[in-house]
Amino acid sequence: MENRTGKGLSFAKRIYAPRVLGTALCLISVLAGVYPLAPPTWLLALLAVNGLVWPHIAYQLARNAQAPFEAERRNLLCDALFCGFWVAVLHFNPLPSITLLSMVTMNNVAGGGLRLFLHGLGAQLLGMLAAVTLFGLGWAPQSTPAQVLACLPMLTLYPLAVGWVCYRLAIQLSEHKRTLSALSRTDSLTGLLNHGAWKDALSTKFRKCQRDHTPAVLALIDIDHFKDINDSFGHIVGDEVLRHLSLQLQRNLRDTDLAGRYGGDEFCVILPGVTIAQACEVMERLRLVFHAYRHHQLEPLRVSLSIGLAACRLDLGDAAAWLDEADKALYLAKNTGRNRVNICAADLLLLT
Repeated sequence: MENRTGKGLSFAKRIYAPRVLGTALCLISVLAGVYPLAPPTWLLALLAVNGLVWPHIAYQLARNAQAPFEAERRNLLCDALFCGFWVAVLHFNPLPSITLLSMVTMNNVAGGGLRLFLHGLGAQLLGMLAAVTLFGLGWAPQSTPAQVLACLPMLTLYPLAVGWVCYRLAIQLSEHKRTLSALSRTDSLTGLLNHGAWKDALSTKFRKCQRDHTPAVLALIDIDHFKDINDSFGHIVGDEVLRHLSLQLQRNLRDTDLAGRYGGDEFCVILPGVTIAQACEVMERLRLVFHAYRHHQLEPLRVSLSIGLAACRLDLGDAAAWLDEADKALYLAKNTGRNRVNICAADLLLLT
Protein backbone atom coordinates (compact mmCIF):
# COMPACT_ATOMS: atom_id res chain seq x y z
CA MET A 1 0.00 0.00 0.00
CA GLU A 2 1.27 3.43 -0.94
CA ASN A 3 2.34 5.50 2.06
CA ARG A 4 1.71 9.17 2.71
CA THR A 5 5.10 10.25 1.44
CA GLY A 6 4.72 8.61 -1.97
CA LYS A 7 3.68 9.88 -5.36
CA GLY A 8 0.00 10.01 -4.32
CA LEU A 9 0.55 12.88 -1.89
CA SER A 10 2.53 14.74 -4.52
CA PHE A 11 -0.32 14.20 -6.97
CA ALA A 12 -2.83 15.55 -4.43
CA LYS A 13 -0.68 18.64 -3.88
CA ARG A 14 -0.39 19.29 -7.62
CA ILE A 15 -4.11 19.06 -8.19
CA TYR A 16 -5.11 21.10 -5.13
CA ALA A 17 -4.61 24.62 -6.56
CA PRO A 18 -6.21 23.84 -9.96
CA ARG A 19 -9.21 22.32 -8.16
CA VAL A 20 -9.62 25.43 -5.99
CA LEU A 21 -9.56 27.60 -9.10
CA GLY A 22 -11.68 25.26 -11.20
CA THR A 23 -14.52 24.79 -8.69
CA ALA A 24 -14.66 28.56 -8.06
CA LEU A 25 -14.96 29.21 -11.80
CA CYS A 26 -17.55 26.44 -12.09
CA LEU A 27 -19.50 28.16 -9.30
CA ILE A 28 -19.71 31.29 -11.46
CA SER A 29 -20.81 29.32 -14.54
CA VAL A 30 -23.45 27.29 -12.69
CA LEU A 31 -24.76 30.27 -10.75
CA ALA A 32 -25.32 32.24 -13.96
CA GLY A 33 -27.27 29.34 -15.40
CA VAL A 34 -29.27 28.28 -12.35
CA TYR A 35 -30.18 31.67 -10.91
CA PRO A 36 -32.89 32.42 -13.55
CA LEU A 37 -34.56 29.12 -12.57
CA ALA A 38 -35.30 30.47 -9.06
CA PRO A 39 -33.50 27.68 -7.20
CA PRO A 40 -34.23 26.95 -3.53
CA THR A 41 -31.89 28.37 -0.91
CA TRP A 42 -30.52 24.98 0.05
CA LEU A 43 -29.45 24.37 -3.57
CA LEU A 44 -27.54 27.66 -3.66
CA ALA A 45 -25.90 26.71 -0.36
CA LEU A 46 -24.93 23.33 -1.82
CA LEU A 47 -23.45 25.11 -4.84
CA ALA A 48 -21.41 27.38 -2.56
CA VAL A 49 -20.10 24.41 -0.58
CA ASN A 50 -19.20 22.54 -3.77
CA GLY A 51 -17.49 25.57 -5.29
CA LEU A 52 -15.67 26.98 -2.27
CA VAL A 53 -15.36 24.29 0.41
CA TRP A 54 -15.11 20.97 -1.42
CA PRO A 55 -11.54 21.50 -2.79
CA HIS A 56 -10.19 21.85 0.74
CA ILE A 57 -12.12 18.82 1.97
CA ALA A 58 -10.84 16.78 -0.98
CA TYR A 59 -7.25 17.76 -0.26
CA GLN A 60 -7.53 16.81 3.41
CA LEU A 61 -9.11 13.48 2.48
CA ALA A 62 -6.17 12.67 0.20
CA ARG A 63 -3.56 14.07 2.58
CA ASN A 64 -4.75 11.97 5.53
CA ALA A 65 -5.42 8.78 3.55
CA GLN A 66 -3.14 5.76 3.77
CA ALA A 67 -3.18 5.67 -0.05
CA PRO A 68 -3.31 9.32 -1.20
CA PHE A 69 -3.25 8.46 -4.90
CA GLU A 70 -6.34 6.26 -4.67
CA ALA A 71 -8.05 8.84 -2.46
CA GLU A 72 -7.39 11.53 -5.06
CA ARG A 73 -8.83 9.34 -7.81
CA ARG A 74 -11.99 9.02 -5.70
CA ASN A 75 -12.01 12.80 -5.36
CA LEU A 76 -11.87 13.11 -9.15
CA LEU A 77 -14.88 10.80 -9.41
CA CYS A 78 -16.67 13.02 -6.91
CA ASP A 79 -15.85 15.99 -9.13
CA ALA A 80 -17.44 14.13 -12.03
CA LEU A 81 -20.49 13.28 -9.91
CA PHE A 82 -20.98 16.91 -8.91
CA CYS A 83 -20.47 18.00 -12.50
CA GLY A 84 -23.19 15.67 -13.79
CA PHE A 85 -25.53 16.89 -11.04
CA TRP A 86 -25.11 20.57 -11.94
CA VAL A 87 -25.41 19.90 -15.68
CA ALA A 88 -28.85 18.36 -15.09
CA VAL A 89 -29.80 21.18 -12.70
CA LEU A 90 -28.95 23.62 -15.52
CA HIS A 91 -31.42 21.73 -17.73
CA PHE A 92 -28.53 20.73 -19.98
CA ASN A 93 -27.90 24.29 -21.13
CA PRO A 94 -25.36 23.67 -23.93
CA LEU A 95 -22.56 26.15 -23.20
CA PRO A 96 -22.18 25.76 -19.41
CA SER A 97 -22.87 22.02 -19.67
CA ILE A 98 -20.17 21.44 -22.28
CA THR A 99 -17.79 23.69 -20.33
CA LEU A 100 -18.27 21.74 -17.09
CA LEU A 101 -18.21 18.30 -18.68
CA SER A 102 -15.13 18.97 -20.83
CA MET A 103 -13.06 20.38 -17.95
CA VAL A 104 -13.92 17.55 -15.57
CA THR A 105 -13.34 14.94 -18.29
CA MET A 106 -9.94 16.51 -19.02
CA ASN A 107 -9.03 16.07 -15.35
CA ASN A 108 -10.09 12.42 -15.39
CA VAL A 109 -8.08 11.61 -18.50
CA ALA A 110 -5.00 13.39 -17.09
CA GLY A 111 -5.39 11.71 -13.70
CA GLY A 112 -6.14 8.14 -14.72
CA GLY A 113 -6.28 7.64 -18.47
CA LEU A 114 -9.02 5.62 -20.15
CA ARG A 115 -10.09 3.78 -17.00
CA LEU A 116 -10.74 6.91 -14.97
CA PHE A 117 -12.33 8.53 -18.03
CA LEU A 118 -14.90 5.71 -18.23
CA HIS A 119 -15.49 5.70 -14.49
CA GLY A 120 -15.87 9.47 -14.65
CA LEU A 121 -18.54 9.15 -17.33
CA GLY A 122 -20.42 6.76 -15.07
CA ALA A 123 -20.16 9.22 -12.17
CA GLN A 124 -21.43 12.06 -14.38
CA LEU A 125 -24.44 9.99 -15.44
CA LEU A 126 -25.13 9.10 -11.81
CA GLY A 127 -25.03 12.79 -10.87
CA MET A 128 -27.41 13.64 -13.72
CA LEU A 129 -29.80 10.91 -12.59
CA ALA A 130 -29.80 12.28 -9.04
CA ALA A 131 -30.62 15.81 -10.25
CA VAL A 132 -33.35 14.60 -12.63
CA THR A 133 -34.89 12.59 -9.78
CA LEU A 134 -34.98 15.68 -7.55
CA PHE A 135 -35.96 18.35 -10.07
CA GLY A 136 -37.28 16.55 -13.12
CA LEU A 137 -35.89 16.50 -16.64
CA GLY A 138 -35.50 19.90 -18.28
CA TRP A 139 -34.04 21.34 -21.44
CA ALA A 140 -32.72 24.87 -21.93
CA PRO A 141 -31.34 25.08 -25.49
CA GLN A 142 -30.38 28.77 -25.38
CA SER A 143 -27.55 30.39 -23.42
CA THR A 144 -28.03 33.98 -22.36
CA PRO A 145 -25.28 36.61 -22.80
CA ALA A 146 -24.73 36.54 -19.04
CA GLN A 147 -24.22 32.77 -19.14
CA VAL A 148 -21.76 33.12 -22.03
CA LEU A 149 -19.73 35.69 -20.10
CA ALA A 150 -19.84 33.54 -16.97
CA CYS A 151 -18.30 30.63 -18.87
CA LEU A 152 -15.43 32.61 -20.37
CA PRO A 153 -13.21 32.57 -17.22
CA MET A 154 -13.57 28.78 -17.01
CA LEU A 155 -12.72 28.38 -20.69
CA THR A 156 -9.61 30.57 -20.47
CA LEU A 157 -8.14 30.54 -16.96
CA TYR A 158 -8.59 26.88 -16.04
CA PRO A 159 -6.76 25.45 -19.13
CA LEU A 160 -3.91 27.85 -18.33
CA ALA A 161 -3.75 26.52 -14.77
CA VAL A 162 -3.76 22.89 -15.96
CA GLY A 163 -1.14 23.70 -18.58
CA TRP A 164 1.11 25.26 -15.95
CA VAL A 165 0.79 22.17 -13.74
CA CYS A 166 1.65 19.93 -16.70
CA TYR A 167 4.64 22.12 -17.55
CA ARG A 168 5.99 21.93 -13.99
CA LEU A 169 5.47 18.17 -13.99
CA ALA A 170 7.35 17.84 -17.30
CA ILE A 171 10.27 19.81 -15.82
CA GLN A 172 10.34 17.55 -12.75
CA LEU A 173 10.22 14.41 -14.89
CA SER A 174 13.08 15.71 -17.00
CA GLU A 175 15.15 16.38 -13.88
CA HIS A 176 14.36 12.92 -12.51
CA LYS A 177 15.32 11.36 -15.83
CA ARG A 178 18.69 13.12 -15.79
CA THR A 179 19.26 12.03 -12.19
CA LEU A 180 18.39 8.40 -12.95
CA SER A 181 20.61 8.47 -16.03
CA ALA A 182 23.53 9.73 -13.94
CA LEU A 183 22.89 7.11 -11.24
CA SER A 184 22.78 4.31 -13.81
CA ARG A 185 26.25 5.34 -15.03
CA THR A 186 27.86 5.99 -11.64
CA ASP A 187 29.50 3.69 -9.12
CA SER A 188 27.67 4.26 -5.84
CA LEU A 189 30.75 3.92 -3.60
CA THR A 190 33.25 6.09 -5.45
CA GLY A 191 31.08 8.41 -7.54
CA LEU A 192 33.12 7.54 -10.65
CA LEU A 193 31.82 5.95 -13.85
CA ASN A 194 30.78 2.35 -13.31
CA HIS A 195 32.12 -0.57 -15.35
CA GLY A 196 29.53 -0.42 -18.13
CA ALA A 197 29.60 3.36 -18.55
CA TRP A 198 33.39 3.45 -18.64
CA LYS A 199 33.57 0.64 -21.22
CA ASP A 200 31.17 2.62 -23.42
CA ALA A 201 33.36 5.70 -23.01
CA LEU A 202 36.44 3.63 -23.89
CA SER A 203 34.91 2.46 -27.17
CA THR A 204 33.81 5.99 -28.06
CA LYS A 205 37.19 7.50 -27.27
CA PHE A 206 39.05 4.76 -29.17
CA ARG A 207 37.01 5.37 -32.34
CA LYS A 208 37.54 9.13 -32.07
CA CYS A 209 41.29 8.78 -31.62
CA GLN A 210 41.57 6.40 -34.57
CA ARG A 211 39.43 8.64 -36.78
CA ASP A 212 41.09 11.95 -35.88
CA HIS A 213 44.60 10.56 -35.26
CA THR A 214 44.70 12.23 -31.84
CA PRO A 215 46.74 10.84 -28.93
CA ALA A 216 45.29 9.29 -25.80
CA VAL A 217 46.58 7.05 -23.05
CA LEU A 218 44.75 4.38 -21.08
CA ALA A 219 45.69 3.73 -17.45
CA LEU A 220 44.65 0.69 -15.42
CA ILE A 221 45.15 1.14 -11.67
CA ASP A 222 45.18 -1.57 -9.03
CA ILE A 223 45.38 -1.06 -5.24
CA ASP A 224 48.17 -3.32 -4.05
CA HIS A 225 47.21 -6.12 -1.66
CA PHE A 226 43.70 -4.76 -1.29
CA LYS A 227 42.37 -8.12 -0.09
CA ASP A 228 44.88 -8.03 2.77
CA ILE A 229 43.59 -4.56 3.71
CA ASN A 230 40.04 -5.89 3.92
CA ASP A 231 41.12 -8.97 5.85
CA SER A 232 43.33 -7.07 8.31
CA PHE A 233 41.39 -3.85 8.87
CA GLY A 234 37.86 -4.66 7.72
CA HIS A 235 35.73 -3.79 4.73
CA ILE A 236 34.76 -0.39 6.13
CA VAL A 237 38.41 0.67 6.04
CA GLY A 238 38.69 -0.91 2.60
CA ASP A 239 35.80 1.25 1.40
CA GLU A 240 37.54 4.32 2.83
CA VAL A 241 40.65 3.47 0.84
CA LEU A 242 38.58 3.11 -2.35
CA ARG A 243 36.90 6.46 -1.73
CA HIS A 244 40.28 8.09 -1.04
CA LEU A 245 41.63 6.87 -4.37
CA SER A 246 38.50 8.19 -6.07
CA LEU A 247 39.05 11.56 -4.42
CA GLN A 248 42.67 11.70 -5.53
CA LEU A 249 41.70 10.81 -9.07
CA GLN A 250 39.25 13.69 -9.15
CA ARG A 251 41.82 16.08 -7.70
CA ASN A 252 44.74 15.08 -9.90
CA LEU A 253 43.00 14.60 -13.23
CA ARG A 254 41.69 17.12 -15.76
CA ASP A 255 38.01 17.63 -16.48
CA THR A 256 38.52 15.98 -19.86
CA ASP A 257 39.97 12.79 -18.34
CA LEU A 258 37.52 9.91 -17.82
CA ALA A 259 37.93 7.91 -14.61
CA GLY A 260 35.93 4.85 -13.67
CA ARG A 261 35.84 1.92 -11.30
CA TYR A 262 36.54 -1.12 -13.42
CA GLY A 263 35.67 -3.56 -10.65
CA GLY A 264 36.69 -4.36 -7.08
CA ASP A 265 39.95 -2.55 -6.41
CA GLU A 266 40.73 -1.82 -10.08
CA PHE A 267 40.25 1.65 -11.53
CA CYS A 268 40.68 2.93 -15.05
CA VAL A 269 41.41 6.31 -16.61
CA ILE A 270 41.36 7.59 -20.18
CA LEU A 271 43.67 10.57 -20.67
CA PRO A 272 42.98 12.18 -24.06
CA GLY A 273 45.41 14.52 -25.78
CA VAL A 274 48.54 13.40 -23.92
CA THR A 275 51.65 11.43 -24.81
CA ILE A 276 52.69 8.30 -22.98
CA ALA A 277 55.45 10.28 -21.21
CA GLN A 278 52.99 12.92 -20.02
CA ALA A 279 50.58 10.26 -18.81
CA CYS A 280 53.42 8.58 -16.93
CA GLU A 281 54.10 11.84 -15.08
CA VAL A 282 50.43 12.21 -14.13
CA MET A 283 50.16 8.65 -12.86
CA GLU A 284 53.46 8.84 -11.01
CA ARG A 285 52.18 11.92 -9.18
CA LEU A 286 48.97 10.07 -8.33
CA ARG A 287 50.96 7.07 -7.07
CA LEU A 288 53.04 9.23 -4.74
CA VAL A 289 50.02 11.12 -3.38
CA PHE A 290 48.12 7.92 -2.72
CA HIS A 291 51.12 6.23 -1.14
CA ALA A 292 51.29 9.09 1.39
CA TYR A 293 47.78 8.26 2.68
CA ARG A 294 47.58 7.63 6.42
CA HIS A 295 44.55 6.58 8.43
CA HIS A 296 44.20 8.65 11.60
CA GLN A 297 43.19 5.60 13.68
CA LEU A 298 45.19 2.86 11.95
CA GLU A 299 48.87 3.76 11.93
CA PRO A 300 50.07 0.42 10.48
CA LEU A 301 47.89 0.84 7.38
CA ARG A 302 49.95 1.44 4.23
CA VAL A 303 48.63 1.67 0.67
CA SER A 304 50.18 1.75 -2.78
CA LEU A 305 49.22 1.51 -6.44
CA SER A 306 50.33 -0.52 -9.41
CA ILE A 307 49.54 1.22 -12.70
CA GLY A 308 49.73 0.05 -16.31
CA LEU A 309 49.76 2.49 -19.24
CA ALA A 310 49.05 2.00 -22.95
CA ALA A 311 48.79 4.59 -25.73
CA CYS A 312 46.08 4.44 -28.38
CA ARG A 313 48.10 3.36 -31.43
CA LEU A 314 46.94 2.97 -35.01
CA ASP A 315 47.96 -0.69 -35.06
CA LEU A 316 45.41 -1.57 -32.40
CA GLY A 317 42.35 -3.25 -33.89
CA ASP A 318 39.73 -2.20 -31.36
CA ALA A 319 39.15 -0.85 -27.85
CA ALA A 320 39.52 -4.34 -26.37
CA ALA A 321 43.05 -4.57 -27.77
CA TRP A 322 43.87 -1.19 -26.23
CA LEU A 323 42.54 -2.36 -22.89
CA ASP A 324 44.51 -5.58 -23.19
CA GLU A 325 47.75 -3.63 -23.71
CA ALA A 326 47.15 -1.63 -20.52
CA ASP A 327 46.22 -4.81 -18.66
CA LYS A 328 49.52 -6.45 -19.66
CA ALA A 329 51.41 -3.39 -18.44
CA LEU A 330 49.52 -3.53 -15.13
CA TYR A 331 50.25 -7.25 -14.79
CA LEU A 332 53.98 -6.57 -15.23
CA ALA A 333 53.89 -3.75 -12.66
CA LYS A 334 52.27 -6.09 -10.13
CA ASN A 335 54.78 -8.84 -10.81
CA THR A 336 57.90 -6.70 -10.59
CA GLY A 337 57.49 -5.34 -7.10
CA ARG A 338 54.20 -3.36 -7.22
CA ASN A 339 53.91 0.31 -6.19
CA ARG A 340 55.04 1.47 -9.60
CA VAL A 341 53.92 2.80 -12.99
CA ASN A 342 54.65 0.53 -15.93
CA ILE A 343 54.36 1.30 -19.66
CA CYS A 344 53.31 -1.42 -22.09
CA ALA A 345 56.13 -2.97 -24.09
CA ALA A 346 55.16 -1.50 -27.48
CA ASP A 347 55.01 2.04 -26.14
CA LEU A 348 58.21 1.57 -24.18
CA LEU A 349 60.02 0.70 -27.42
CA LEU A 350 58.77 3.93 -28.98
CA LEU A 351 60.19 5.93 -26.07
CA THR A 352 63.65 4.44 -26.35
